[in-house]
Parts: sequence; C-alpha cells; structure tokens
Amino acid sequence: MKFLFTCGGTAGHINPALAVAGRIKEALPDSEFLFIGAEGRMETDLVPRAGYEIETVHITNIHRGFSMEDIKHNLATLRNVVTSTGEAKRIIREFEPDAAVGTGGYVCYPVLRAAHEMGIPTAVHESNAVPGLTTKMLEGKVDAIMVGFEESRANYRHPERVAVTGTPVRGEFLRANKAGAKRALGLPEDKPLVASVWGSLGAGHMNEIMTDFIVRACANPFFGVIHSTGKAWYKKMTETLEKEKPGYEKLGMDVREYIYDMPTVMAAADLVLCRAGASTLAELTAMGKPAVLIPSPNVTNNHQEKNARVLAESGGAKLLLEPDFTADSLLGLVSELLHHPEQLEEMSEKMRSMGVADATDRITEIVLDLASQHAK
Repeated sequence: MKFLFTCGGTAGHINPALAVAGRIKEALPDSEFLFIGAEGRMETDLVPRAGYEIETVHITNIHRGFSMEDIKHNLATLRNVVTSTGEAKRIIREFEPDAAVGTGGYVCYPVLRAAHEMGIPTAVHESNAVPGLTTKMLEGKVDAIMVGFEESRANYRHPERVAVTGTPVRGEFLRANKAGAKRALGLPEDKPLVASVWGSLGAGHMNEIMTDFIVRACANPFFGVIHSTGKAWYKKMTETLEKEKPGYEKLGMDVREYIYDMPTVMAAADLVLCRAGASTLAELTAMGKPAVLIPSPNVTNNHQEKNARVLAESGGAKLLLEPDFTADSLLGLVSELLHHPEQLEEMSEKMRSMGVADATDRITEIVLDLASQHAK
C-alpha cells in the first residue's frame, strides 16, 4: 500500500508523522511513502534525514493581525491555497496513495483538501490541547480526526467523530536508555546532563537566558549541558560564549544549532529544559523524563501553558513562565534538582504515568483501516 503524509513548519508537526510512518513500515515493509511539505521549511531537511522522499508545494501561513501588511500577506496566502491545492493534486495523481495523513502545519490544508476532493481517505492528527486553525478548517474535509488530549474533543463541531489517541512518538525514543545514550555521546555516566531545547526554530529570549546560564554554570561545572540554539541564533550565542567564557566546551557545555539525535540526547539527560509543545511533551512522558517547562508565550490561545500545567500538576515537571525567572534563578532550580536524584526519580515516575504508550499504534491502526478500505 501507499501512504502520503503531510506536515511542516516545526519538528513538533514533523516528528509525529515520522513516528507513524515508521510504525507502518515495521508492520508493512513493502509499503511506499511520500511526504508533502511547504517550500523551504524544516520538513525538507528532517524528512529526507529520516529516509523518506518529500515533494513541496507553494503555500504560506495566515497572519492574525489586521495591518495592511497582514492583509496583503493573507490575500497572497489565499491565492497560494489555490495554487498549492493544484500542485498537491498533481503529486497525488502521480503517487496514487491509499491514504493521506496530516500531522500539523498549514501545508496540511491544501494537501488534505486535494486528497479529499480526489476520493483518497484522509486523516488529521492534532497534538495540542487547543486545535490550530488548519485542523479546524479541515474538520469537514477529512475521514478521521485524531487528538492528543481528551479535552480537545469539545473544540470540534462533532466531538463524537474525534478519536483520542495521544501523540505519536518515534520508536527511537522508546528504545533508548540513559547508560547507552551517554556512551554513544561519549559522556561520563557519573556526570549529570541537562538538555536544553526551545523549539526546533529556537527562541531568542531563551538563548539569551541560556547564554548567561552556561556562563554561570561554568563556575561550578558539576553537570554538562547540550543546548540547541536554532539556526538563526547559533552564531551569536557561540560568539558571545567564546568572548565571555573561552573554553566552555571543555567544561561540558555543548551548544548546537540543532539536535538531530534528539532521542539519544534526551535519553542521556537527567533533566530537560524545554518548551511545552505537545510533541515534546509526548516524548518526555514516553521516556519518563523530568523537565522544567517554560511555555512559549507566542502561540495561539496560549496552548503551551495549558499543556504544561497538566504535567506540572501531576508532579512530573516544574513550570516557569518567561517573565518570572532569570538565568540565576533557573540555575538555582536546576542545581537543586540535580543534587536531589530521589526527587528526579519521583518526577520521572509521575511523568511516565502521564504518557500514552500506545499512541503510535492507535493512530497507525486508524490509518491502516482507512487505507485498507480504499485498497479493496
């Protein structure tokens, strides 16, 4: 059978699609896969790295402002929807998929709309507690809607049609272990590791905080750090660190543009500092990884804070809001947690209890059922 996936913009939209594709490939090794993404976006890097083919369409997002510039942008996007829907139909016609699956990002709308109009079974998965505009627009155009949170069902016109599946996680996150991961990274097993990740595109404010955090941590480097800056911030951050703390790398402070081996890094970490996107939280809960969550304040309906509070209230994570802490206070919290491994272990157990271990299997079952009906 043939499976078409569409996703894009951020790793939080791309990784769930890769997880489901990987599980289908395990179940049906002879299956064929094709991804469709937006031109120039992150999916054109991550998808080929995972071993899948990807084609692109020309589509842009919607601006929520009302300035003249926003209006011009949105008019262009409306034109691009028409263009990209036609481009998607050409790709679909050539590939002839048995099912089309979207896991988030504005590229999903024209692709799943095209598939629906061509009679291809379609499904969309929404990871966040609050559905995005794209998912809501697709409600009447897909055969299956899947969500990560039970609370999400109330946001749809026909909640009885919505399946609660959890958010899929790549198998690498489930198979990795701390000792093996630290060996793979060449890190000492007895030195704590902090992973610092602020969304696949990076975050300027958090890079500034983490720059100061690393400088201060170098004064007593009893733990190591692997920090992802995002492409736009890497040069500035490394230059600042070189100026303020030459030799920071030798003290165990590893600053990267992007963490491509995230399952290994997260498995090796004793504590994760990160945003609260649903895909990241699914990975944390699947691995039972203690975390300090600092939700992005720049997301629709403040959905990251809502996501984070669920885990913080369970005891699996600490929640900080961006205006409420400094590099010093963050370092103090991290140091306190790392000096109390019994507290980290308790957080780990509570984090794991919040996960949906079979989310990938649930979604794969729905997709395979749609594809089987089409193939008959």
